[in-house]
Amino acid sequence: MEGLNNILGIISGFAWGPIMISFLVGTGVLLSVGTKFVQFRKLPKSLQLLFSKDNDGDGDISPFQALMTSLAATIGTGNIAGVGGAIAMGGPGAVFWMWVSAAFGGATKYGEALLAIKYRITNEKGEKSGGPMYYIERGMKDKYGGNWKWLGAAFAIFGFVASFGIGNMVQANSVAESLNVSLGISPVITGIVVAILTALVIVGGVKNIGKVTDKVVPIMASLYVIGALVILALNAEFVPKAFNMIFTNAFSAKAVGGGLIGTVIRYGVARGVFSNEAGLGSAAIAHAASTNKNPVRQGLIGSLGSVIDTLVICTMTALVILVSGLVDIGPDGVMVIQDNLRNAALTTKAFGVALPVLGGYVVSIGLAFFSFSTILGWYYYGSKCFEYIAGVKAVEIYKWVWVVLVFVGATTPIGIVWNMSDAFNGLMIVPNIIALIALSPVIFRLTREFDNGERSLKANKSGKDIA
Repeated sequence: MEGLNNILGIISGFAWGPIMISFLVGTGVLLSVGTKFVQFRKLPKSLQLLFSKDNDGDGDISPFQALMTSLAATIGTGNIAGVGGAIAMGGPGAVFWMWVSAAFGGATKYGEALLAIKYRITNEKGEKSGGPMYYIERGMKDKYGGNWKWLGAAFAIFGFVASFGIGNMVQANSVAESLNVSLGISPVITGIVVAILTALVIVGGVKNIGKVTDKVVPIMASLYVIGALVILALNAEFVPKAFNMIFTNAFSAKAVGGGLIGTVIRYGVARGVFSNEAGLGSAAIAHAASTNKNPVRQGLIGSLGSVIDTLVICTMTALVILVSGLVDIGPDGVMVIQDNLRNAALTTKAFGVALPVLGGYVVSIGLAFFSFSTILGWYYYGSKCFEYIAGVKAVEIYKWVWVVLVFVGATTPIGIVWNMSDAFNGLMIVPNIIALIALSPVIFRLTREFDNGERSLKANKSGKDIA
């Protein structure tokens, strides 16, 4: 077992190490520049499209439901434990680099959702199937020729294995632990209830998942943000200091116990990516099911994922931690954390200190709902990866294995599962980044065509001649 853990540690170190993180951010920069920073200049358009009824495609769920399903899978432990871990390991400045990763990650998610729509297929059941495995196989064949199914299969295998960890057992364990600590509920009871609720939702397929996530995700995210805003309002005098700590520490050579600035950047970017999953390609699987037949329009909706997940929810978590007084920067520029807290423990303590009695419940209940929604979103990701590998009929087996593992994850220690999920989650980056870079000319071309079409439409409406 120790040997396996060591191997997983090496894989995880590579997948989330400086080299791959550089490629992730670099891809975001490439797509941002090539699309003229579409994630910012088209932000109002993205919000407009999110609630548009003008969708005439033959997908399975609405564009809004597609985004909510992708957010269901990404808004989870990364927003609570991940932010606490980033600050504990990288210092307050890590929050700045989380913002940087999210800013460029918006272009990455735009490209993923765009390609998901362009290269999706209709399976034997009449459902849409898409995501990195399909745009790797079909897109790269169209662009460069040859057979790229092996690379698509590599992504599907990594996603399939990761789904059981990060998307299932880890989340179920988080729910059970949180409810046991805050409300004294037995993990066995939690495991049974969550497994039954999961089965009731996923038995109806992606349409049922979409109906649940488009209600649960906005409500749970809103309640968490409102709780954080109440805390910030009550501690308004400390908010400027919190921002000062973030910006000062982001470029400090004494970021963590006298460590190098690279430590701040690494933990900030890595936790940002872990939170919003930009570059992993997972969200593209949900966007492929959208009734939106225009790749660019769905890409714009997809770009909102990084904004909501990291720039809003993770920022709320970080500010609460920094105004709580648990984290401070000493006169020598070195960070000090009370009781050496980190991860979810740091976040939970911060909410409890800043908002006595109620603060702890905000985190516990938020974590429970976030984790449950992640189980639903990742079930869909894993089922589509397994469908690519083994066919549509095999998914029926996967469905019930998924439900059983929810109970197992809630009721048993899962140390090695954490390591496995971290490693395979990171490995998903490799084939996806290769495809995004290789197919970037397609992303740029479709974006230019969309921009030209909008300009022509505006010119027509204003009565101008079009050359």
